[in-house]
Amino acid sequence: MRDEPAENISGGPDGGGAYDEFDPGDGDSRAEAVVDELGDLYWQKAYGGRDGFECLVRTILSQNTSDKASQPAHESLMDRYGPADRLAETLADAAEDELAETIASAGLYNQKSTVIRRAAEWAIEEYGSTAAFDRFVTEGEPSEVRDTLLSVKGVGPKTADCVLLFAGGRGGVFPVDTHVHRIARRMGLAPAGADHEGVREAIEAAVPPEKCGFGHTAMIQFGREYCSARKPACLDGPEACPLYGLCDRVGIDEIDGAVVDPADAVPGDD
Repeated sequence: MRDEPAENISGGPDGGGAYDEFDPGDGDSRAEAVVDELGDLYWQKAYGGRDGFECLVRTILSQNTSDKASQPAHESLMDRYGPADRLAETLADAAEDELAETIASAGLYNQKSTVIRRAAEWAIEEYGSTAAFDRFVTEGEPSEVRDTLLSVKGVGPKTADCVLLFAGGRGGVFPVDTHVHRIARRMGLAPAGADHEGVREAIEAAVPPEKCGFGHTAMIQFGREYCSARKPACLDGPEACPLYGLCDRVGIDEIDGAVVDPADAVPGDD
């Protein structure tokens, strides 16, 4: 079983802990069976323990870009505006042009600097300090935390769910990024035309809470290594993909090699 790579939205191996190992194939649903197979292929781990506001900032930086681009931006931001336990206070007072320059490697830096500064001002106004916001993330009722985060302009469902998972350590949270959205619909774990929220609801209903966090990060890694958008491994034959037997391959024509978005392969699916 491989170690979790450091280049991951979770921030890598630090934090969390190991679960009791689970055996592949013992799931009650196909979605759980997929997660179980990923548990045999990749790491098995619990998540949580990251600083809430830093996690929020880190996830905003990751929007619409790769870890390779967002990680240096996060490191530069923390070097300039840290430490983590006073991050909201510092960023609320930051000059927006200076902040944008600091996070330039993440792309969309003007937009992201506005969102980050707005979130910092909101956190201080609503909670009084970074520490108080962090306590809310870890101790608040999960649905209230999620709804509160979604009320901040520029914070979407995936960002809110990542904060709940990686900072709050909440079970039953399966954030849906581009990889998860593609793979879940391609495999038939969610309707082909489902939006990100539809995919999240389908998977969270079918996968036990203690396996959701791992399932999210492992599915991202699986998307990078096997189930890419343009050339999934199954085009090289059934033996090329470890999850071939659990996949409907919606939108994939293994004969002519054509690959389309699952929603385009099933007209009218919702």
